[in-house]
Amino acid sequence: MRHSCDIAVKADSHPLIESVAVELPVPSLNDNTALLDRLTRSLDRLGFSPARMAGSRMEELVLKIDRLGLSFRAVLGWADTHWEILDIIPASLEGGVFAFAVDLGTTTVIIRLVDVAGRKTLRETSVNNPQVKWGEDILSRIIFARKPENLSTLRTCLIQACAQAMRKMLEESGVEASGIYALSCAGNTAMSHFFWGLDPSSICREPYSPAANTFPTVYASELGFDLFPASLLYLFPNVGSYVGGDILSGIVAAGLCKTMQTSMLIDVGTNAEVVVGNKEWLVACAGAAGPALEGGVVERGMQAAPGAIDRVRIDRNTLEPDVRVIGELKAQGICGSGLIELVAEMFSSKILTIQGKFNTELACPRFRDTPEGRAYALALSSQTADGKELLISEIDIGVFLKSKAAMYAILSIICRKVGLGFDELQNIYIAGSFGNHIDSEMAVRIGMIPDLPLDKYHGIGNSSLAGAAMLLCDRTILAEVEKVRSMITYVELNVNIELMSEFRGALFIPHTDPRLFPSVRRP
Repeated sequence: MRHSCDIAVKADSHPLIESVAVELPVPSLNDNTALLDRLTRSLDRLGFSPARMAGSRMEELVLKIDRLGLSFRAVLGWADTHWEILDIIPASLEGGVFAFAVDLGTTTVIIRLVDVAGRKTLRETSVNNPQVKWGEDILSRIIFARKPENLSTLRTCLIQACAQAMRKMLEESGVEASGIYALSCAGNTAMSHFFWGLDPSSICREPYSPAANTFPTVYASELGFDLFPASLLYLFPNVGSYVGGDILSGIVAAGLCKTMQTSMLIDVGTNAEVVVGNKEWLVACAGAAGPALEGGVVERGMQAAPGAIDRVRIDRNTLEPDVRVIGELKAQGICGSGLIELVAEMFSSKILTIQGKFNTELACPRFRDTPEGRAYALALSSQTADGKELLISEIDIGVFLKSKAAMYAILSIICRKVGLGFDELQNIYIAGSFGNHIDSEMAVRIGMIPDLPLDKYHGIGNSSLAGAAMLLCDRTILAEVEKVRSMITYVELNVNIELMSEFRGALFIPHTDPRLFPSVRRP
């Protein structure tokens, strides 16, 4: 997929990677300063100090300067405490600074090729996380990784999948691998450990202390990206076992830490992670609401990809559905946003009761009796890729309602913990691929999110990837991330009695307490 949009940073921001025009003084008997010393002094006068270089790169840099003469461009990368001299290129190459932003997702890895100088996204792609072979959930992978050789397997397959996708993106875009000078990566705490090759076993046992929360800036080749010998690698830090670098990156992308307006970030992935706060305070929590909301639990569920039904409307008279399929293909399944719309439309059409059961008194031509019970034919055999009717069963509806109830319960509890009512939130940002497709009105109708004015809801897509790309174009985000990391507070919900009480009430459509959803008309 090709993009040409700007990366969302200030116009006067300074990128993580700089290409600087350098004119070295001519050596003489009066000034026979060493070549590389003249380079660092020249960079110092230009404001890039301290400037250093890896010992393994010294000979290569000297040879390039000898070939180009005294006038060239030095490519520099900010490495936490100093400028790293990454490359020497011809003076004519004013652009030519590219980088990758990477979202290390548990299920899907998404990679963006960025023109750093132009603050442009050139290309974006997604690949299935190959670690799924050893466990669809993080806990299974952590158990598998107890043996060092298994941890190495998980790390190697992840690096190889990223490198292979990156190589293909470069071929398609016409960018040379030698022009890649940074990789900015963000993932949850466990994925960060797998990526770095650290033992993640302590994440899931008391006292839940990770092996590391911060990671040094290194050359990408040190982690196995041999294609990019002149590239630095940045991995977003974690707060702890349950708040990873992907959430910190998302907070930066949503701007929660830049304003006094109190807002909420909801990131729906393998789990649902929620952050509430502003520039003075931030509180986060996580809960198991993600898989069904991404379409990953119901029998014909799938992620939002070509072939997935993502929009549903039901005629109130005929009860016939009208669906939209991503990519305008025959339907293969239904994604999370499609499930939300289906349940909302079935409820408003009286096909579903407030308990999420099929209305047996209704004569609906799309009802089917199956060995597992009654089902609704969302797509006929002529409309599906496999030639079979796409059926949504009452069991599917029940599984989905548990996830939507968990979501609403999580939002309720975290607001209560900080003493806020939903109406006191200025903005609610919904991230993830889920956020790209969700219809807020439909989500309110089924009681998944609070009944608020719809202009408070903002779908912001993959906020983890967005934050990683923003860092490439604005190095001040490094300090911003550290500030966020120090101020965020995590609230544990897994043993919260309040959560179970909220959950039971939210299992109904939209809720057992109709006062919480005054805009929703009950048929």
